[in-house]
Amino acid sequence: MTPIFHEAVDRTKVVYWQYMSVKLNHTIVAAKNKKESATFLTELFDLPDAQPFGHFLVVNVANDVSLDYAEVSDGEEIRPQHYAFLVSEDEFDAIYGKISRRGMEHWADPRGSRPGEINHNDGGRGVYFRDPAGHYLEIITRPYGSGG
Repeated sequence: MTPIFHEAVDRTKVVYWQYMSVKLNHTIVAAKNKKESATFLTELFDLPDAQPFGHFLVVNVANDVSLDYAEVSDGEEIRPQHYAFLVSEDEFDAIYGKISRRGMEHWADPRGSRPGEINHNDGGRGVYFRDPAGHYLEIITRPYGSGG
């Protein structure tokens, strides 16, 4: 097993990430209206309907990960987060087609300096857009750093 080194600010940490069994299981996504936000994602990505779990609405995606939508209190500010999804070429076509048909604002870059465009990073395609709560969503067909 070849070690992989992660340079931290004041130390070097050895990480054997290729062999770890640690996987992301779920993350909580803040929303003004959890049904609206969850439905936005499931319809756009053609996913199964969100399922209630306690006070969450849970959207399951591939690789056993879920996005658990929770409503914030009235007047509470949502701090936008970034969620990137690796999709197939066919899925990209379907999702981007919906984004275009719906007239949704979208960008080729995270700063929003290339509106109405997609990127071709690492030989794939990618695009950024926002959900109803203001979170930054991204779909990509190739992982960053995978080359092209």
